Amino acid sequence: MKRSWLEQAEPTVSPPEISIAIVLEIVSILLAVTAVLAFINTRFLRQPPAIGLLITALCSALVVKALGVLGLVNLNPILALLRELDFRAALLDGMLGLLLFAAALHVDPAQLRAQVKPIAALATLGTLISAVLIATAVVWIGAAIGTPVPIVWAVAFGVLIAPTDPIAVAALLRSAGVPNALQKTITGESLFNDGIGVVLFLAVLTTIEQGVVPGAGEIARLLGVEIIGGLAFGLGLGWVAVRMLRQIDEYQTEILLTLAFAFAGFTLARYLHVSGVLGMVVLGLVIGRQGGDDVISVVTKRRLDDFWELIDEFLNAGLFVLIGVEILVIDVRPAALLLGLLLIPVIVAVRWVSVAGVVWPMRHALQWPAGSIGLVTWAGVRGGISIALALALPAHPLRTTLLAATYVVVCFSIVVQGLTVGWVARRLLGAAVQSAEDEPQAPS
Repeated sequence: MKRSWLEQAEPTVSPPEISIAIVLEIVSILLAVTAVLAFINTRFLRQPPAIGLLITALCSALVVKALGVLGLVNLNPILALLRELDFRAALLDGMLGLLLFAAALHVDPAQLRAQVKPIAALATLGTLISAVLIATAVVWIGAAIGTPVPIVWAVAFGVLIAPTDPIAVAALLRSAGVPNALQKTITGESLFNDGIGVVLFLAVLTTIEQGVVPGAGEIARLLGVEIIGGLAFGLGLGWVAVRMLRQIDEYQTEILLTLAFAFAGFTLARYLHVSGVLGMVVLGLVIGRQGGDDVISVVTKRRLDDFWELIDEFLNAGLFVLIGVEILVIDVRPAALLLGLLLIPVIVAVRWVSVAGVVWPMRHALQWPAGSIGLVTWAGVRGGISIALALALPAHPLRTTLLAATYVVVCFSIVVQGLTVGWVARRLLGAAVQSAEDEPQAPS
């Protein structure tokens, strides 16, 4: 039976077989590097974990690369090891499901419901607006600097760079006293626009690989299957999980069940051709809301939160270290570096347009303080999912250019926007930040 265009969009090239011993070696080295860099950040830099790890990993990688260029270090074993690790598969097929499940587990669904309109609008319409405007800018800037980018490749870049990732700024938003409604809007948007971005990227990827543009009806139907199917899958899986958790009161087994549902559910969604990203978000929300019910005891809830908080911290640490060291294998050529640097202000401006465009019509109902649109704009950092999607682009000279440009944008976004988001919040929100410091903060 002929597969649909969306199913064909999934990478068809089989990765090289890697033995269990090599996997364990890679994991052990990654853990060791992450632990050392985490110690350096905590002891000396004292930056937020995600940002500090990225800075230390990036600086270390640049030093190693410089030593390699000077002939003082043999980079071949390091490069070979990094190439053994499929960053795209590690994130999109493994870490992403657990990261989103852990993030959703600590979010109060009642607070998300209170912000459901801006979250839904930003995650869907806002993502589409950003993707289209960024794609247009890529075509214009590429032509201006002598690096022409065909429209379909520009759209692919627009789609992969549109999703936001607040991991690096979530703690800073809380410490800056940002009103809880804004925090939940930024978090909720990122939980869902990752899934929207992945599905849209697969749609564009098949056009690049197959050279055939699917009809609007087929796009709508199959995107609906992925998105609505993913949401329904998460609800169904959550219903089963809650029924099982209700029947026992032993936190070790209940933690094991949540781990199994998150791992196996994400894998099963791929075989069902529904969005595992959205499915894991919904699963986390369904299980997380049981803390106040008779399903999960207080002790189990505390243990469960502690366990998944650790998993979240460990995975995020590894992710940001990987982003930093990937500079060793990414070919950042001058044209790609220039494209990335020129796109940085454009992407920030596009983010403001997309946020203002979807939030402005509902501004009176939201009652956000003045300056909120600017803060939501600046807090919309890009993260590892953008790099993972860029790595999924097919072999082509443009792949190297767009991958390097993505890397430049993501590093700027995490480091510069992440480090300054607290200052921006205080500047833009003013008295609203001061009053927010007295608000009771719900668990994040």
